[in-house]
Amino acid sequence: MSSLTKQELRKQDDFNEEIIPHLDALYNFGLRLTSDPNDAEDLVQDTIVKAYRFFDSYEKGTNAKAWLFRILKNSYINNYRKKSKKPQEVDYDEVASFYESIRAERTETSDMEDKMFRELIDDDISNALDEIPEDFRTVVLLCDVEDFTYEEIANMLDVPIGTIRSRLHRGRNLLKAQLMDYATKKGYTQD
Repeated sequence: MSSLTKQELRKQDDFNEEIIPHLDALYNFGLRLTSDPNDAEDLVQDTIVKAYRFFDSYEKGTNAKAWLFRILKNSYINNYRKKSKKPQEVDYDEVASFYESIRAERTETSDMEDKMFRELIDDDISNALDEIPEDFRTVVLLCDVEDFTYEEIANMLDVPIGTIRSRLHRGRNLLKAQLMDYATKKGYTQD
C-alpha cells in the first residue's frame, strides 16, 4: 500500500475545502436539469471526478461554485448529446481555462437564507420551473436561485450576456405565467 505524498494530501485538503461545500447546490442544479434523483447523483459524481482531475489548474480562492456549475452543465450537455446520438461533444479541456475568466469572490452555500429559500420551493413552484424550456429554466435557476451574475452565467453557458438577459427576461415571464394558477390557489389576486 503506497502512502500519499505531502503534495497529494494538500491537494485533497484544498479540494475538500474549496469544492465539497458546494455539493448540495450542485445536486439541486443537477436535479433541476435532469428531473431524476439518480441522474442528478450521477451528474454530480461525474462533475466531482472531473473537478478533481482538473483541480491542479484551479486557482484557490476563485469562484469554485461557478467553476463546478460549468463542469456540471457541460457534463449534462455531453450526456444529453450521447443519449441523442449526436456526434458533437463538449470539449472538457476548456474547463481547465474556465476559472481564469471567473475571478469573483468565493461564495458559501451554507448561507441560512439560501437554505430557507430552497426549502420554501414547494411542488407547485418546482413543477412550474420544470414546465419552462431548459434554456430559460437554466438561466432563471442560475441567476435567481443560485445568484450568479450575468457574466458568470454567460461564461458557464458560452453565450453572450445579451442572450442571458433575454433568456432571463423570457424565462421569468414564462415562470410568472406558470405561477398564476399557483398564486390564485394560495389566495392571491392579480391587480
